Amino acid sequence: MTPMLTPERMSVVLGLCIVMLATLPRYIAGGHETHQSLLLMAIIAVLAFVVIQWRLLTSKARQRLPILLRKLMLWLLVGTAVMTLWHSLLSDWFSWELLLSHGATLGLLMHALNLWRSEKS
Repeated sequence: MTPMLTPERMSVVLGLCIVMLATLPRYIAGGHETHQSLLLMAIIAVLAFVVIQWRLLTSKARQRLPILLRKLMLWLLVGTAVMTLWHSLLSDWFSWELLLSHGATLGLLMHALNLWRSEKS
């Protein structure tokens, strides 16, 4: 049975915060103040959860977290590169705000799938 508090899950939750932060410029550019406020509240709530989860992790699990965060950053960069290629080949027009949010989302998805695949092996 997998424990509830793992550094892998924590890296995914931190990735979720990054995706939400990457989406903020789209709401700012679009003038969606209500969405922006709700997203900021969600980010604060998720970060509070991360702090609580960090405190409950064992020291051994905390030592694994920096490696997972480096992998997350790599996947976020790969996701942004893939979305840059995708939008440049198949879209009429795209903005940096759209590219940032789509790239971060794809990167987080690839990170989570990679963690799931490595857990199954």
